[in-house]
Amino acid sequence: MDSSKLHTSRTRKKRALRVSSKIRDTTHKPRLLVRRTNQHIHVQLVDDQASTTLASVSTLSKGSTKRMSKSIDSGKQLGHDIAGLAKGLGIQQVVFDRGRFKYHGIIASVAQGARDAGLVF
Repeated sequence: MDSSKLHTSRTRKKRALRVSSKIRDTTHKPRLLVRRTNQHIHVQLVDDQASTTLASVSTLSKGSTKRMSKSIDSGKQLGHDIAGLAKGLGIQQVVFDRGRFKYHGIIASVAQGARDAGLVF
């Protein structure tokens, strides 16, 4: 394996462990989990105590009126949608789990959309 690829892989793993170690202790709030692929964005509300997914939205969701692409505007809309579902479940506060992704661009727009819609984290 090329040394630059090895360095990138190690950096991603270290970042993921650093983030997960900070959010593992907060069990009284559900996690707002954001995953990003090359083409789509997936956002979930996860209850770690019951090991269940409470709500989820993505750019692939059938409930969306049009097929969304992976963009900052789509991220903001997904954040707004997941906040609406959370409020429907009576959830006001969550813990933001960005996983191994940097808090930048699409990940930040999902967080901003959820904050604008009323979620606190």
